[in-house]
Amino acid sequence: MFEFLKRRKDRFNIIPTQPKPRIVAPILPEAFKNPMGALFYYNAFGMNPIELIEEFARNDLEPDPNIAINFIGLKTPIDVYPPILEAQRGTVEAPPSPGNWHADIAEWASAFHAVKKSGDTFRIIELGCGWGCWLANTGVAARSLGKSVKLLGIEGDANHLLNAKKTLELNGFTDIDFKLFNGVAGPGKGKAIFPNFTAGEAAWGGQAIFSPSTEELQQAENDPSKQILDCYTLDAVSDGEVIDLLHIDIQGAEVDFVEGNFQEVSGLVRRVLIGTHSRAIEGRLSDIFLSAGWKMEMDRPAVTPITDGVPHVAIDGVHLWANPRLIEL
Repeated sequence: MFEFLKRRKDRFNIIPTQPKPRIVAPILPEAFKNPMGALFYYNAFGMNPIELIEEFARNDLEPDPNIAINFIGLKTPIDVYPPILEAQRGTVEAPPSPGNWHADIAEWASAFHAVKKSGDTFRIIELGCGWGCWLANTGVAARSLGKSVKLLGIEGDANHLLNAKKTLELNGFTDIDFKLFNGVAGPGKGKAIFPNFTAGEAAWGGQAIFSPSTEELQQAENDPSKQILDCYTLDAVSDGEVIDLLHIDIQGAEVDFVEGNFQEVSGLVRRVLIGTHSRAIEGRLSDIFLSAGWKMEMDRPAVTPITDGVPHVAIDGVHLWANPRLIEL
């Protein structure tokens, strides 16, 4: 058990509710002084985030001089994001407190919660999977519990997909365990215009243009900075199987995807973990899920400092929603 996590527990106010769920609400004055401090301000229902992180953290890991290794043993190629990972080459990264290079306590705990609550096989779909971050991390976590996995990812950037394949294979996953789709997650089938980044470029935050006009498609065909990709709906990827975790991080298009696929989401997905990109999006998602009877299990608001009277997102928010049709709460 990590000593700094023990100390961190003392700074949280844990309020028991009935019958078992708990709200874990950090009360930290420094949380409002800088973006990273704000990551301590989350609310969780039905889980204890710190205990979950402790449970999956390992203390038997040895560094590798050629790669970065995180606190659960995930091996990450440096090529995934050299500006950060080069400094972590040959190291074992500590658990998030409040965050590590790509996620915070709220998102890590939400992912671990979904893994623990799954059955013998853990199934995840990651929309906007990038380098396969949550496919790989939840896959490693599930494997540590003796579960088999099915890891499905959608990504528009071919460079990221190559890194996702490399990361998954580096961690012992095979074609039997994962499948990657080069496309964009959308509210319906069809085509979308997506940035076409230079090969090898570490580009992030690409936004798709859905339902483009004929003129827009013709312009995109003649623009080397753009590409035309297929849109994938949930049913096109899930093959009708129940999904333990749907992870959505699609740069502001999360509401459109949820609304366009909500019937399938309600019928097939146990939990939805969303990286939110504005307070307005968080409100709309809350309206959609709460009105359908879903339960919120994690809420960490987007960090939105104000510049010239206008809020802008410095760090994405985190929502975890549980489907009462498919799980017991």
